[in-house]
Amino acid sequence: MRPVAIAPALVVILVLACASPPPPPDLVSDGRLAMGTVLEMSIVPPAGASPREAREILDRAFERVQELEGLVSRYQPDSQISRLNRSAGLDPKRVDPRLADLLARALSHSQLTGGAFDVTVGPLVELWVGAADSGQPPSADALASARSKVGSDRVRVGDDGDVEFLEPGVSVNLGGIAKGYALDELRPLLAEAGVHAALLSFGQSSTWAIGAPPGEAGWTLLVRGATGPIGLILLRDQALSVSGSLGQFVEIGGVSYGHVLDPRTGWPLTEHRLAVVVAPDAALAEALSTALLIGGEEEGLDLVEALPDCEGLVETGRGEVRTTAGWRERVSFERLAPAQRESRGRSILEVDQSILDVAQ
Repeated sequence: MRPVAIAPALVVILVLACASPPPPPDLVSDGRLAMGTVLEMSIVPPAGASPREAREILDRAFERVQELEGLVSRYQPDSQISRLNRSAGLDPKRVDPRLADLLARALSHSQLTGGAFDVTVGPLVELWVGAADSGQPPSADALASARSKVGSDRVRVGDDGDVEFLEPGVSVNLGGIAKGYALDELRPLLAEAGVHAALLSFGQSSTWAIGAPPGEAGWTLLVRGATGPIGLILLRDQALSVSGSLGQFVEIGGVSYGHVLDPRTGWPLTEHRLAVVVAPDAALAEALSTALLIGGEEEGLDLVEALPDCEGLVETGRGEVRTTAGWRERVSFERLAPAQRESRGRSILEVDQSILDVAQ
C-alpha cells in the first residue's frame, strides 16, 4: 500500500561494542542497494586472502543477488515473476530452476503456516493500494473477489521446473521471502570461497549470522522495533527475521491500516506487533515472522514452537512480550530496559528498512 504516514522502520543492527569502535580490521564489509533495500555484508576473509581477493568474494556475492533480483522482482517488467503474473491462466511456463525452487518453498511455507504467509496475496495488495488512493476501504464484494484468487492451490510447480498460475488474476509477490532466499543462496557461495564467518543482512530485517567474528562467541545484533531498540541478540549459524505490522501504514477513515495483510481475511493488521524469529534458514525465518505477526501471541507462537530449531518473540502494542517455550534456553537475548535503549551501542551502518515491496 502507498503510505501516507511512516513509523520508524524495524531494523537489526550489528553492535561492535558499547563505545562503538571501528570495525575489526579482519572484517571486510560492504553495502549496496538490492531488492528495494540495502544489503550489507561483513565477511572474515579466508586465511591469506589479499584485500583485493576479499573484495572479489563480496563482488561475486552481490552479483548473485542481482541475478536473483532479475528473476523475482515484480518492479522489473521483464523479470520472470512479472511475466508469470501476466500469463496467469495460460499454459505452464518454464522458469529458471532457482525461481521454481523459491516458488515451491513459498507454497510449502504457505501450507505450513495455514495460509498466514502466502505469496499469492498479490490481488489483495492491489485492492488495498486502490483503497489507499481512493481513501475508502474496499467493498465486501471487491474483497471477496480478490480473496477468491488467493491461495497456494492457485499455483503449480512441476517436477520438470514448469510453473503454472492456474487461473486469470492470480498474482504472486515474493517480497516476503525473496530476501531470505537470497541470503540462503549466498551461504554455499561463501563457503566455496573459503568464508566461514559472515554477517549478511537485508534491510537489517532479514539476517544470516554465519560462524562468528574472531575472538567472539557469535554476532551481537541490536534488535530495534518501531519505538526504538528492544534488545541485544547473539547469533551463530542462525537466521533471523524481524517484522512489524505498522512499519508503514495508510490512514483510511481514521483507522491506521498496516502493510501486513492477513491473506485469510483480506484485511491488513491494524494493531502494533513486533515479531522476531530465529530459524535454521532465512527463507523460513521470513515466512514465520509474517505468520507470527498475523497469528499473534497464541496461534503464531504455537506455530513457531512446533517447528524444530525455530524460536520466536512477539511484542505487542501494549509493550507485552511473549516468547516460545524454548526462547530463553536456545536464544541468547538480552532485553533492554527503557533507560538502556538510548545508550547501548551504535551500528556500522544504520539504514531504514524499505518495505514497499513486502506484500505481507
